[in-house]
Amino acid sequence: AMEAFDLTVLGSGPGGYVAAIRAAQLGLNVAIIERDALGGVCLNWGCIPTKSLLRIAENYQVIQEAASWGFEVGQVSVNWDQVIARSRQAAEKLSGGVGFLMKKNKISVIKGHGRLVTPNRLVVQDETNGEQHISTKSTIIATGARPATLPGVELNGKQVISSKEAMILKQLPSTLTIIGGGAIGLEFAYFYATFGTKVTIVEYMDRILPTGDTDISAALTRSFKKQGIVIHTSSRVSSVETTSNGTKTTFEKNGKETVVDGDVTLVAVGVRGNTENIGCEEIGVDLERGFVKVDEHCRTSVSSVYAIGDVRGQPALAHVASGEAIHAVEHLSDKNPPTIDYKTIPACVYCHPQVASVGMTEREAIKAGHEVKVGRFPFSANGKSVAVGETEGFVKIIGDSRFGEILGAHVIGGEATELIGELAMAKAGELTVDDLHRTIHAHPTLSESIMEAAADWSGAAIQM
Repeated sequence: AMEAFDLTVLGSGPGGYVAAIRAAQLGLNVAIIERDALGGVCLNWGCIPTKSLLRIAENYQVIQEAASWGFEVGQVSVNWDQVIARSRQAAEKLSGGVGFLMKKNKISVIKGHGRLVTPNRLVVQDETNGEQHISTKSTIIATGARPATLPGVELNGKQVISSKEAMILKQLPSTLTIIGGGAIGLEFAYFYATFGTKVTIVEYMDRILPTGDTDISAALTRSFKKQGIVIHTSSRVSSVETTSNGTKTTFEKNGKETVVDGDVTLVAVGVRGNTENIGCEEIGVDLERGFVKVDEHCRTSVSSVYAIGDVRGQPALAHVASGEAIHAVEHLSDKNPPTIDYKTIPACVYCHPQVASVGMTEREAIKAGHEVKVGRFPFSANGKSVAVGETEGFVKIIGDSRFGEILGAHVIGGEATELIGELAMAKAGELTVDDLHRTIHAHPTLSESIMEAAADWSGAAIQM
């Protein structure tokens, strides 16, 4: 007999499992189909294990600077196997947590590869359980994405790797070449450089973090260079050759060809949607540049089928997938949810110093025709930052001088990824820059830097 569900979700990442839970809360009979581990890429091979690795790197940095804090420690060695194992333990724990949530919410978990054969019927294939057919009133595609590569550059999982292999290298490489200066490349650059790997970044655009604010990119470039990371921008990679000793990455800049030797080359140039063999073409779901095309409600060209998260394209962020999940479920349940304002979604990079942003960059605001005014405040002038030794970086707030509207906000420095929440809420709540300035913040805190940057915007900064 064919099982019947109100909603079937393809994929159990931060989009898929959130969609399944929200649907169950609304009383729907829900199934979720997953061919690998619950939690998707984010929990198993992305957000969570990488943050564990980065925390370990930060701790190692603190130990290296122990003398400045009054601690006398001997020579510190690194157990690389334990470093990797700890990150895997974090992933496994949270994947198990998703399993608990599925049981708690009475969601049917079906193991295998799901494929739509009609808008309201799917077939699931699994090596152990064979083939299973299910019917569904609605479907949410949440199959995520996988690392992309460059033409002529083939990933082999050993010398030429993606972010997945970068998390579980058996040995710490002496040299590492990273193609791509976006969030993933920058996080791994910091991680490996901290443990002594000689890291070279090759970026096609004219700066690392090319979609970020130019002041933030410049500050991060200076910081990375101080950490010994070599950066080549405006550089086009033409080939990656594997050798008996590692890799040779060839790139061209200003008509000159350069070759960089590395034990390993990490390709971090974006992602491509997992749209193959899930039935999109067969049932008439439109694709665009390899991603599922959707409307403002995450609905595809087939009215009963929705798509959320990385499989529908940029911004490829876990929290975006979760937000879209809730919106899509509430829309298909006729709850009339407000559309998602993508201008208020924060983006974070967890290297050191951390980087976080929301809204427009200064260039984008000027190009959009706003009368731009900028407020800044350095962490070097913040009491808490000085006390805890995190004085690198600054807060930058971009506002329209006519109305005080917050157009964008950017932070580089310690705990930037935590601080951005206040700025995202302020923008989403349509507060003005002056509202931030007039809100009394606790002292001493890093968040005072937000208040002071807003005060600088108004020409009333006190602490600098």
